[in-house]
Amino acid sequence: MDDTTTDRFDTRRFEAGRDRLASLAYRLLGSAADAEDAVQDAFLHWQAADRQRIAMPEAWLTKVVTNLCLDRLRSARARRERTAGAWLPEPLLDGDPMLGPADTFEQRESVSLAVLTLMERLSPLERAVYLLREAFSYSHAEIADILDITESASQQHLHRARRRVTATRRHGDVDPASARRVVEEFLSAATSGRVERLVVLLTDDATAISDGAGLTETLLRFDTPQRIAAVARAGFRPTAAKRRFAGGTPAMHYALVNGAPAVLVVVGDQVVGAVTFDIVHDRIATVRGIAAPTRLARLAAAWRQQEPDTPLIARW
Repeated sequence: MDDTTTDRFDTRRFEAGRDRLASLAYRLLGSAADAEDAVQDAFLHWQAADRQRIAMPEAWLTKVVTNLCLDRLRSARARRERTAGAWLPEPLLDGDPMLGPADTFEQRESVSLAVLTLMERLSPLERAVYLLREAFSYSHAEIADILDITESASQQHLHRARRRVTATRRHGDVDPASARRVVEEFLSAATSGRVERLVVLLTDDATAISDGAGLTETLLRFDTPQRIAAVARAGFRPTAAKRRFAGGTPAMHYALVNGAPAVLVVVGDQVVGAVTFDIVHDRIATVRGIAAPTRLARLAAAWRQQEPDTPLIARW
């Protein structure tokens, strides 16, 4: 093959694995935008490499993407952003190829917003080992080669990561019908002002987190059922000012976001807010309110590509 044909073939080979690389980068970084940047940087490395000497392209690209992500996680800028109290994982609509493999419980769990948040408690190496092993089923020998560590070190990192994730893990797979019922009850109680019912729907140690629509420098956190219920009631009370801020009269749709139940606030075909729920034994353990446009860009684009179902609330 001439050079042009070879380049086209190698580009197709890279593109065939792009979704897998992006799903790995997203799990490592918790940001779709950063994951896309990492994969594009990997493509530049691929173009610049002597590809005829790369015996196993998939393994080579996995190593490049993983280490590009680790460089980002270790950077001074990332440390500042992630310790300033304003970081949340970027939510993705179910069906997004960036969510990657979902055949096992571990694969589904690794992309949940709860576990993506827990990843912040791990060191970059612990995070990489945990995800490569649990979500992508790499052997310790392969992980050692990817991360330039020993197999023993890989095993130790995995043990520490599993212990930390397991210690704070709140739930397993949730029955979809039950999850939807709980969310519908929450929305009904919040919009009708039944604070007592909201409190009953929450676990005793429930937490609510909001990005304040990106208007605050730190996340807003609420840690008692009574306070969360009051905030939910205030947040879901429709007002003319909220409609102006949203850009119109929203509808509210049920959706699955990162495998978890969610309510999407939609004006026209634009998602202007997402409220996600972690549910444990038919009660809500975590509520996340996300409305910063930068965090919703990819989810909103995916929403516009599908046919919406009947909204839970047609005009809010």
